[in-house]
Amino acid sequence: MEACKRRGLRKDAEINRERILRAARIAFRERGLEVPLEEIARRAEVNIATLYRRFPDREALIEAIMADRMAEFAEVAKAAELAADPWEGFRGLIEHLCGMQAEDQGVTEAFTSCFPTAQALEGPRARAMTAVDRVIKRARDAGTLRADFTGQDLMLILMANAGVLGSTRCAAPDAWRRLVALILDACRADRTGDPLPPAPTAEDLHTAMLTARPQR
Repeated sequence: MEACKRRGLRKDAEINRERILRAARIAFRERGLEVPLEEIARRAEVNIATLYRRFPDREALIEAIMADRMAEFAEVAKAAELAADPWEGFRGLIEHLCGMQAEDQGVTEAFTSCFPTAQALEGPRARAMTAVDRVIKRARDAGTLRADFTGQDLMLILMANAGVLGSTRCAAPDAWRRLVALILDACRADRTGDPLPPAPTAEDLHTAMLTARPQR
């Protein structure tokens, strides 16, 4: 009898966890990573204490929801690295990542924030950025990407796209596509005019992304 009761409790706990994850996935997509946890609990039809038993803080819940999207980032970067045409690999990478931001407000924020204690997010991000650097180098070496483009510029593109999406997501939901097309055109080697100003350092961008992460 006692064993059956324990199994029942474990089953109830797993059901509640899945309900919280489903609710959080939708809430993050619609409203971003700072949506109140009380709202997620309400959507999941559990009390807030139940949510905190499953996920002790906001970053634990973000990690559980966003780990697969960050893994997708890494997979897309690897596929771009292996593309037969270096420019098409680069172009496809930018378009795919910006498209992921457009379809999910939580992804928009996760791509431009850092979560130092969340290995499920930062591990795939680090692998992705290693592949991104190789994608950039291949396109530069092929003479199709401007020679002064850097990995930091990709993060600036994602930050810029996040800003446009924040202003236009409801009123002009496809505006990001024009932004991306303009950026890609400016990135082509045959469009290069004056040299770019210096890129921010990786350390400066890391600091900015730490500042941007949701607070408890």
